[in-house]
Amino acid sequence: MNIVVCVKYVPDATADRRFESDNTVDRVGVDGLLSELDEYAVEQALQLKEKAEDPSSVTVTALCVGPEKALDAVRKALQMGADEGVHVSDEAIAGSDYVATSLVLAKAVEKVGAEKGQIDLVMCGMASTDASGSVVPAMLAERLGLPQVTFASVVESQGDQVRIKRDGDTATEVVGGTMPLVMSVTDQTGEARYPSFKGIMAAKKKPLETYALSDIGVDAGDVGLSVAWSEVSETNERPPRTAGEIVKDEDGSGAEALTGFLASKKFI
Repeated sequence: MNIVVCVKYVPDATADRRFESDNTVDRVGVDGLLSELDEYAVEQALQLKEKAEDPSSVTVTALCVGPEKALDAVRKALQMGADEGVHVSDEAIAGSDYVATSLVLAKAVEKVGAEKGQIDLVMCGMASTDASGSVVPAMLAERLGLPQVTFASVVESQGDQVRIKRDGDTATEVVGGTMPLVMSVTDQTGEARYPSFKGIMAAKKKPLETYALSDIGVDAGDVGLSVAWSEVSETNERPPRTAGEIVKDEDGSGAEALTGFLASKKFI
């Protein structure tokens, strides 16, 4: 079985994130890391490998699209236990939206499949921690011509059959599918493992390939900010934190004052 896990390199939420002059997120000049929500996808892929009758027959490949520093996300996945890594890096990709990103991922998955045989499972996190779009897995499934089972809180498999539980607002759905397929998992699937010292050392010897757009058959004119379907027209610095307002209920008017404050801030 061949499993590809799509992982994303995102700016550290605790760092001072900035925007470029073209209003795209600065992904080079700030500290970044493997998106926390993608760690759950890596974890579930590794669990599927460990539960297989012959774990050695299962290969988990971590796939990332991003600048040179995005290699850190792939390395983290390798340290967790992924067998191989693929990094797609090309200056033309900068500023790509979901549509272009899904195109690059799909072509990279196809190239991995051409080299290793059929890809049985493509796994993703439920969203990225920087954009929170949650649409790339569906777009990826459409481009690959595969069924999708998304937002899995529980993952079970037997042979080429997969069954997931998807938690909604009013009910829990049980969805089944036959591989090959695309799956996304939520942060309810269980804590992702920490890389052990042994895993960190072993990761240094694992195969890691870097592709340019030309290697995966993508025209540079089909990606990037110039062809994005959406555009950020303006960004502003976060205003400095100010002192809060204290509402005292000395004469019974506290509830009215609180309601008025919330309404003025458009919270209600």
